Order: sequence, then structure tokens, then C-alpha cells
Amino acid sequence: MSQSEPLWTKNFISLFLCNFFLFTNYYFLLVTMPIYAIHDLHIDESLSGLVSAVFLTAAIIVRFVAHPLIERYGKLPMLKWSIIMFVISSLLYLFSDNPASLLAVRFLHGLGFGVATMVAGAIVAHIVPLSRQGEGMGYFVLSSNLAMVAGPFFGLFSLERLGAFWMLVFALGCTIASLLSFLLIRLAAQQVKRPAAKRQLRFSLKQMIEPSVLPLALIGALFALAYAPVLSFVSVYAQSLHFGESGNLFFVIYAAVLLVSRPFTGRWFDARGPKALVVFCTASFAIGLLLLSMAKTAAVYLLSAALIGMGWGNLFPILQTMAIQSGPLSRSSSSLGTFLSVFDVGISAGSFLTGVLMASFGFRTLYGADAAFLLVVFILYFSMVGKKPKKEYSHARQEHA
Repeated sequence: MSQSEPLWTKNFISLFLCNFFLFTNYYFLLVTMPIYAIHDLHIDESLSGLVSAVFLTAAIIVRFVAHPLIERYGKLPMLKWSIIMFVISSLLYLFSDNPASLLAVRFLHGLGFGVATMVAGAIVAHIVPLSRQGEGMGYFVLSSNLAMVAGPFFGLFSLERLGAFWMLVFALGCTIASLLSFLLIRLAAQQVKRPAAKRQLRFSLKQMIEPSVLPLALIGALFALAYAPVLSFVSVYAQSLHFGESGNLFFVIYAAVLLVSRPFTGRWFDARGPKALVVFCTASFAIGLLLLSMAKTAAVYLLSAALIGMGWGNLFPILQTMAIQSGPLSRSSSSLGTFLSVFDVGISAGSFLTGVLMASFGFRTLYGADAAFLLVVFILYFSMVGKKPKKEYSHARQEHA
């Protein structure tokens, strides 16, 4: 495998920053919106979950219908307009002073998020060298992993220390930074195929869904089902164990391990394909969940964060890269949109089930059962998609031959 082709080009760095600021805005508001809705807009706690549910519902719906628009207008223009939708939504939060208007803005924001995430990931496949697709996608997904740390930290800090108004202003600032980063991207015509000027819009099931990705998308949703209890409730778990400030370091350790491991796992994917890497990452993920279920000290808790970061943190970009490479390069946005939509269903279902099961069984039993569930998903992975040879995840080579 050649490492001579540059990866960190101006276009890649610009897209990396664009995605980082988009996801920082997303995570920023993910943790602050329920608090803002309850304390500032006086929405009943039982309805506060709608603030997140409406957002994700919009993202899932729009991914299924966006591909014909992307084919008609092109990936870069659609990314531009989705970012503009982010900016407009973030601005409208400042004027949403009742539950109905807030939910309407959340829905609009979710539409922008759904399109941006599927198009940005598809553009990466055109920017990175063919020989470094696994490594390139791994680094690109790292931008959202870092945002997962930065967003909640600065969101809660600004809300608690500066108040709701400045919290919303900083969220708006993230979207403006994303737009400015996007404006630095300059792609040659051969990197992103320009759409036909008079191509007609065709909304059909075949256009909306990439069938070749569905088995992998289902597996991704099951992995997401296993990750949801960590994403949604690990901080609450740490508080119940009285770990103090150490409990807030979970995603910091998670991100630090990703920074160190991502170069190696990305090159591993490009050199040897996904099989052995999926085994390693799933094992690390499962052991991390098992340790999390048994954690009685902050050290064990943070060790589980490192293993989960090594496992799930690297597994997600592997699955995302496989999703893009499973179908034709010309339908990369549809492939990624299909994968992410089904994946988000898994995250949403997992968050809901965690809340229900936690009340009956407790955190320790839940995380222990989660580790066992991963073994089931692992077996399903190899029975449904893991038998494919490496060359089948290599669409770009076929289309550029």
C-alpha cells in the first residue's frame, strides 16, 4: 500500500473542520436543549424527550428522500445548503420562545443534519486517495468523535456559567465556523462528478435506498443498539457511583485513545480489509462494556472508556467506510444515507430501551447484558456480511479503472 499520496490536503482539512463544527453544534445542543426546554421554556419533563426525538426523526426521514436531490444538484451544493440550514436553525433558536416553535426549529435543524452527515461522508470518498480510504474515513470520523467531547463540555459550561442566550449564540457560532470552513473546499471536476444540468428528479424506493448496504446497515443498527446505553447514560452511571470529576473524563479518555489508535486501524483496514479489524474492535468493545458493568473504582471506569474508545470508536468508521464502498461510487451518498438512517434507528431504540430496562435491572446488569449482546451481533455480522472478500469493499477501484 502506497503512503506517498497526501491525505491531509487543504480540501480534507477544510472538510474535517466543517464536519467538526457541525457535530460540535449537534452535541452542544443535544445535551443543553432538554435543560433549556424544561427550565427556560417550561416544557414538561415528560415531553422534553421530544426535543431530541423530533430532531432525529427529521434526520432519518430526509436521508431516505435526499438522494434524488443530491443527484440533481450535486454533493457540494447540497452540503452548502444543509450547512446554511444549520445556520438558519441555530439563529431561529434565539427567537423560539414557546414549545411549538422550538419543536419546529428542531425539525428544520434535523433536516439539515440528516443531509449534511450523508453528503459530507460521501464527499470524503472522492477526496482521499484510493489507497488510503480506510485511513481517510477513520480520520474524518474522528472529527465527530472530538466534537462529542467538545460539544457537551462547552455547551454545559456556557449554559451554566453564561446563561441560555449566550449558549445559543455560541451554538450559532459553530455553524458559522462550519460554513466558513466549507467555503475553503475547492474540488476539481474529476473529484466529484457534476450532475447533468437537466436531470429530472425521480423519487422512487430504488433512488432512496441502496439495497446492497441494507445487511450492513442492519448490523450497524445492532451495534448502535449496544452503544446507545454508553452514549446516553454513562455519565448518569458515573454519578451513581460517586466518581466525582473522574466521571466527567469518560469521553476525554475515549477521544484520546482514538487519536492514538486511528492511524494504525485506518492503515490496517486499507492493507488487510475489515475482517480481522472487526474482530479486534468488537472484542475491545465487549471487554470495555464488561469492565464498565463491574466498575467500582474510577480507574476501572476510565479503563473501560479506553477499551470502548478503541473498540466502538474504530468500529463505526470501519462500518461507515464499508457502507460507502458496498455500492457504486456514484451512489455513495445514497449508500451512506441508507446506513446512517438505519443506524440512527438503532441509536434511538437503544436509548429508549436503556431508559426502560435501567429502571428494572440497574446499570451493572444492563452493561453486562450489553457485552453479551455484542457477541450475538458479532455472529450475525459474519453470517450476513463478514464472508465477503476484501475486494468487494473496493468500489472506487472498479469505477476508476
